[in-house]
Amino acid sequence: MTSTIWTEKYRPSTFNEVKGQKEIVEKIKAFVEFKSMPHLLFSGPAGVGKTTLSLVIAKQLFGENWKQNTLELNASDERGIDVVRVKVKDFARTRAIGDVPFKLIYLDESDALTRDAQQALRRTMENYTKTCRFILSCNYSSKIIDPIQSRCAVFRFKHLAEEDVFEMINKVALEENLSINEEVKKALYDVCGGDCRRLENIMQSCAVISNIITPDLVYSMASVAKPKEVNEVLSIAASGNFLESRKKLLSLMLDYGLSGLDIIKQIQREVWNLEIDDRKKVELVDKCGETEFRMVEGSDEYIQLESFLAYVVLVGSR
Repeated sequence: MTSTIWTEKYRPSTFNEVKGQKEIVEKIKAFVEFKSMPHLLFSGPAGVGKTTLSLVIAKQLFGENWKQNTLELNASDERGIDVVRVKVKDFARTRAIGDVPFKLIYLDESDALTRDAQQALRRTMENYTKTCRFILSCNYSSKIIDPIQSRCAVFRFKHLAEEDVFEMINKVALEENLSINEEVKKALYDVCGGDCRRLENIMQSCAVISNIITPDLVYSMASVAKPKEVNEVLSIAASGNFLESRKKLLSLMLDYGLSGLDIIKQIQREVWNLEIDDRKKVELVDKCGETEFRMVEGSDEYIQLESFLAYVVLVGSR
């Protein structure tokens, strides 16, 4: 096993290697083949291929000269108006090297740009259309001002499907000589939730410990409790045994080093697997939302979690 970070090692360089997002990839591929494309806005959750697809576009358009013709900026680090006025404009002023008539500017996490910087960016996008194309990447498109959105073709990315994640797991396991069974694959999918970057980081962390990866190792390295254990806490509370469920929950949090917010998100997922009426499940999910809100606002997480378990006992006893 090399010391390379796997998220970089397994980053695709062609469109066929990109997992998931098939409809988006097909449209982008057509833009690249004709060497003509509008400004692009990629929005969606983390780890689903926005940056990867942007780099694939650059590599396919410019070949060996892709680095000279591509400016990559992370807007969360450099988010002020000076970045747009200086770095972006200086790069956009010059013509591209090669037979493609424009350069690429990739702005990652562009929803972190200040509103002033976004206003400056809209003029830059307009003035340098002949020599430059922008690819903006963000988690929340609602944080991008409307004038910029109207200048871009908007593509909304989604979490990777289970089969795409399994395909990635199989590829990495084969390359790195890892022993992984179906149970481990499901555990990896549960903890990554369709985030390929998180998946590769967890797999690399597990591979450092052992080539034979087990579900226990996956949950341990991901710092999440096993779904079965969370379900057990809720089932005990629903049966009316508050003290035992409280003891089990505190033990879980200490064993895995979980915060209140971590565990309440896992609880929310496991509520649907409880053997109680659907109406009661809805009540508990509603209570999960209230508990999470209170913790975000600064309430003591242990008191809030105990309050939630007490509510589960009351709902279960009806």
